[in-house]
Amino acid sequence: MYVRAKKALGQHFLKDQKIAARIVEALQIPEESLAGGTNVIEVGPGTGVLTQYLVNNPKINLVLAEIDSESVQFLKIHYPNLGETLIEGDFLKMDLAKIFTGDFMVIGNFPYNISSQIFFKVLEYRERVPQVVGMLQREVAERLASPPGNKSYGILSVLLQAWYDIEYLFTVDENSFTPPPKVKSAVIRIKRNMRTSLGCDEVLFKSVIKTTFNQRRKTIRNSIKPIAGGVTLPEDILMTKRPEQLSVEQFVELTNLLERCLQQQTT
Repeated sequence: MYVRAKKALGQHFLKDQKIAARIVEALQIPEESLAGGTNVIEVGPGTGVLTQYLVNNPKINLVLAEIDSESVQFLKIHYPNLGETLIEGDFLKMDLAKIFTGDFMVIGNFPYNISSQIFFKVLEYRERVPQVVGMLQREVAERLASPPGNKSYGILSVLLQAWYDIEYLFTVDENSFTPPPKVKSAVIRIKRNMRTSLGCDEVLFKSVIKTTFNQRRKTIRNSIKPIAGGVTLPEDILMTKRPEQLSVEQFVELTNLLERCLQQQTT
């Protein structure tokens, strides 16, 4: 059976077996999972190039999430023992808490058109997802792993780095895929850090990040005005910087600073 790569789904099937093996090897399964197994969900398995290295691993309890019905039929033929662990549907719309009773890891050759959304989804389950290994467009991978001060540093960089340590592992050439994409790809690994609380209002934190980066050429003092309203902002060095210059900790500090200003206005 032949599976046609569908542009609308952002499909580029990995054909390099060495790369596939390296991606799976990058997923760090703890030794203690020998007893009960570690829950792993593969997003967009396609024709199973990663699946073949995951499915027979005794340390892994594997679930597959595939939206393409043609790929689902292919997987059912080639991996007949998957049964109910092969779920046909949109990963972005799945209630993962109903699929897994405990923690779970995420792996995949992520479709380019939803790779950022996959990480936003991971953030929703950050207390349950200790690790993600994924291949995505190199530009996006660089953005996620970028430190402050870099032009590629952006909204998702800050939100993800608040809760995860991010490693850019390796670059993958276009010719490793069928059909070859027009850009290079990269594999990253993210691992949950030790942070249990931001130390600020999380809703306001997200709003501050999104608002300032949407006007990233402006200083914080000017870009934050839509949230601040008519509040007089303090003379603080943070207000003179641009968003790509601020670390996660500085965004937390900025959020608390703004919250105090807003509270003073209402009292």
